[in-house]
Amino acid sequence: MMLRVVRRKVASGGAFSASLQAYRPTVSKPRIASIVEKEIILKPRGFGHVRNFSHLILPGCLDTLRPMSKAIAGIQPEPIMQMCNRPFSSGNGDMVDAVVPFMGESITDGTLATFLKNPGDRVEVDEPIAQIETDKVTIDVASPEAGVIQKFVASEGDTVEPGTKIAVISKSSEGVAHVAPSENIPEKTTSHPVEKIEEDKQEPKVETTSITQKPKQSSSPPPKCSAREPQLPPKEGERRVPMTRIRKRVATRLKDSQNTYAMLTTFNEVDMTNLMKLRSDYKDIFAEKHGVKLGLMSGFVKAAVSGLQNQPTINAVVDGDDIIYRDYIDISIALGLVVPVIRNADKMNFAEIEKEINTLAKKANDGSLSIDEMAGGSFTISNGGVYGSLLSTPIINPPQSAILGMHSIVTRPMVVGGNVVPRPMMYIALTYDHRLIDGREAVYFLRRIKDVVEDPRRLLLDI
Repeated sequence: MMLRVVRRKVASGGAFSASLQAYRPTVSKPRIASIVEKEIILKPRGFGHVRNFSHLILPGCLDTLRPMSKAIAGIQPEPIMQMCNRPFSSGNGDMVDAVVPFMGESITDGTLATFLKNPGDRVEVDEPIAQIETDKVTIDVASPEAGVIQKFVASEGDTVEPGTKIAVISKSSEGVAHVAPSENIPEKTTSHPVEKIEEDKQEPKVETTSITQKPKQSSSPPPKCSAREPQLPPKEGERRVPMTRIRKRVATRLKDSQNTYAMLTTFNEVDMTNLMKLRSDYKDIFAEKHGVKLGLMSGFVKAAVSGLQNQPTINAVVDGDDIIYRDYIDISIALGLVVPVIRNADKMNFAEIEKEINTLAKKANDGSLSIDEMAGGSFTISNGGVYGSLLSTPIINPPQSAILGMHSIVTRPMVVGGNVVPRPMMYIALTYDHRLIDGREAVYFLRRIKDVVEDPRRLLLDI
């Protein structure tokens, strides 16, 4: 039974199987099994090695098994050295690859924006060596180990995916000198042979089509080339800069919003006297107790929460032929191109809202906002007043159904109690999806914002 197994495993090695048949009268089955075990242990990588091994060993081992073991001992070092040389140079733990990390469920790729280090620089564990720019945030590529950057295998501006190798780091300076050449050779010769063959085949085709078939293909290529070429001729004093991924993503989402939603904007004006007086009276005590300044944004967030609770349709969203009503209130705060989210704003007080806004604003300035901190949101507040905007019509942030626009505070003459007095006034705007939200609901919501901001005591009495 053991002899049949041996024949099947070494059927491709004719000399080895023939020799086993010759030894059948003299060599016992247990000895044959021991020979096969030695062969398999010494050559674990496949039976192709067994064929070569049998030609070298069996012809000189016709008398006894001891010469065979000596022959095995004499030939064993050479093939094992050949098998272990390849992984030793790249897999001995000295060379480490720095790869692009996971960037989020909705992000499949990014652009290698810049390298923070140069080849030959010393890096520590988790020290950023490059930055990846995605549609939403900028992500750092950290060094997995402490060592010296040997080389970069990607270039700035390349599109990379999670898991893409961008740099090789050596834990020791010796690894840079000895291991680098052994890695470069197989990569050039064996890593991408199919790609090189395809490139060689494609290059002459491109040359021949551009020279010989130019008149025949003049009708089809021009539209493709003209779409990529600049529409305006270059002029003196102009420069062309490619859009960042974040800017392109924002442009796409805003255009999709215009194409999808039936957007309508309603306006109102708010007297900021009482809210500004509340802030002025308690800002010092508030900062001393909570460690954060009292701003106007927390008042508008609380007012928006109250309005969404009174008009839950504005907190809903259209999904195909259905309407999704949300039992939570997550307020998105527009900070430039990024829109972080305040989770469960309906359960937070003024101090908690101010702390969260302050934390998110610092992360936005540092570029350290995560995907989770910007995902979701049921309603957006955009404060264009910090830039001096007097009036605007904000665009809905998909997949939400409405957005509140705040503007600059301007002192204007207002009629109060039959008298004309100066008042700090702000225009507010609500852009909403008219497919879901009726005009009456939008006006009631904006009116609730006005009432709460002009008299914050309503929040305490819930009226």
